[in-house]
Amino acid sequence: MQMSDSREIKASPEAVWAAILNPEVLRECIPGCTEVTGSPAEGFEASVTQKVGPVKATFKGAVTLSDIIEGRQVTISGEGKGGPAGFAKGGAKVMLEPVEAGTRLSYEVEAHVGGKLAQLGSRIIDGFAKKMADDFFTRFQEAVEGPAEGDESLAESGEGGESGQKKGWFKRLIS
Repeated sequence: MQMSDSREIKASPEAVWAAILNPEVLRECIPGCTEVTGSPAEGFEASVTQKVGPVKATFKGAVTLSDIIEGRQVTISGEGKGGPAGFAKGGAKVMLEPVEAGTRLSYEVEAHVGGKLAQLGSRIIDGFAKKMADDFFTRFQEAVEGPAEGDESLAESGEGGESGQKKGWFKRLIS
C-alpha cells in the first residue's frame, strides 16, 4: 500500500522539525501508541495497540530515522510484531518546505503486513493504513499548531473536552 499527501502547518519549519523528532510528540500522535522510547540518533522503540477488522493486537517494534537532511527531510521506518496477528512494517518519507503560512509537510507512506492481518484482504488493510496515516498527521498538525482560533478559551475553561485540552500541548511546551 502506498499513498502520499501534504498539509500546511501554521508553524515554523524549525518547530515542525523539532516535533517530528520528539518521542513524546510521536507517542501522542500515533493512534493506539502507549509508549515510545529512544532518540532520533539511536532509533525508537514503540508499542502500539490496534484493531484491524476482527484482529486486535499489540505491536512492539523499532522505529528508525534515515535519509536525514536537517530541517528539511527524514524517512521514518518501522517494523512491529503483533504475535499471532502477524507483523506490520512500513515507512514515511517526510519533507518540509517553508511557505507563507508556515510549513508545508509532504509525506509518502508505504506499508506492508503479514500473518493473520494479510488474510483480511487489501481493501481492509489499505483503508486502515490510510486512516492511520491521516489520524497521525492530523494529530501531529494539531499538536504543533495549537488550538484553532477561538478554541483556546474552550480548552482553558475545560469545555473543549479532551481534544480541546490536548491540542497544542507541544506548542505550549516549547513556548
